[in-house]
Amino acid sequence: MPLNKTVKRCKRFFLLSSRSKGFEWTLCFVPLGLVFLSGLLIASTQRQVNYADWYQHWFTGLIGIILALFIAHIPLERIRFFIIPGYFLTVLSLIAVRFIGTSALGAQRWLSIGGLNIQPSEIAKITTIVVLAALLERQKFDTPLNLWKPLVVILVPFSLVFFQPDLGSSLVFGAILFIMLYWAGMPLEWGILIVSSLLTAMFAGTISWVLFLWIPFLGFLAYRSLPYKKISFLMSIFLHSLISFFTPWLWMYVLKDYQKDRLTLFLDPSKDPLGGGYHLIQSTIGIGSGRLFGTGIFQGQLTKLSFIPEQHTDFIFSALGEETGFFGSLCVIIALFFFILRLIHIARDAHSDFESLVVIGIGTMFMFQVIVNIFMTIGLGPITGIPLPFMSYGRTALLVNFASLGLCLSVARRGRSFNRNW
Repeated sequence: MPLNKTVKRCKRFFLLSSRSKGFEWTLCFVPLGLVFLSGLLIASTQRQVNYADWYQHWFTGLIGIILALFIAHIPLERIRFFIIPGYFLTVLSLIAVRFIGTSALGAQRWLSIGGLNIQPSEIAKITTIVVLAALLERQKFDTPLNLWKPLVVILVPFSLVFFQPDLGSSLVFGAILFIMLYWAGMPLEWGILIVSSLLTAMFAGTISWVLFLWIPFLGFLAYRSLPYKKISFLMSIFLHSLISFFTPWLWMYVLKDYQKDRLTLFLDPSKDPLGGGYHLIQSTIGIGSGRLFGTGIFQGQLTKLSFIPEQHTDFIFSALGEETGFFGSLCVIIALFFFILRLIHIARDAHSDFESLVVIGIGTMFMFQVIVNIFMTIGLGPITGIPLPFMSYGRTALLVNFASLGLCLSVARRGRSFNRNW
């Protein structure tokens, strides 16, 4: 496409946004503001080394917003033909990671293509969302057996990502599935039964005696809310007993030592202050040292001296807390809150169920990553390696975030048009 046509389309898009109460200005400028701010913070974290990740972050963000504006002009219905091929291509890339992937920090997550490291697990998030939306737009919830297709769709990338190992990204798939099922009309009781599997695993690994009360309770809940009551009761008992049996085995033989530390040390990081608890201790100290208004950009001492490993990626929020303080951190959180709230409004007003499900899946992806990342940096949750959207350094993740934004902008434009015609 000639450059002048691209410029005209971008101009026309912004003019359309300006006539619609500024909502799309929010969707565009919140991510751009976060990318600009995080570029400064990344530069601050790398003052003592000769890296230029801040520059690459800005450049990737520029490419990302152009990609988002381009996708915004493509109706989602036109991508249906590419849904299944895209999903299988993503699965093949995740399998390829297992055999020819590039390793770093104890995990094999990247494919090296043309000198660039691509992270297929990030791409898998958006392709899985689109496939689930296509399945769930006509989904009936007469019986839990109808859920086998979406469960299979999510289980494949979840398993491949989990065994890379990348526990954080695999958890994102679970959150996406749960919220999208609920948005599509799944009864809340079924959702509780699905989430209860995680609680069963937690009880099995911590206070196992609770299972003697917990599992019968879940059987009773299944009996009350599911069809074929006796069979549902027995199946619930059987499945949760199976989970409680295999959880200790997974803990002992599947999870790596560093993953175990990440899941438990946040409760008391002082148990291993120079090992697994080091990240959390230094992160909370850095955020606390920022106080109300922070030390100022490029003035953070813990950031300057690189006390926090990988601060430019998963722990970028700790640099934000130290250098902009409580006020700056709160502003970023509020901006992200309104950004996600706008996505929920777009999903509610979407032209079709397919478009609505795509947007709510993307909103869930952003929301889950924001909550988990911030919680882990302030010591309220385990370290899971989940990036902070638009702020953590990572070219694949940033481009996927902007591509997802483009899909939401496309739905917003079509939804507004539909509402006016209606």
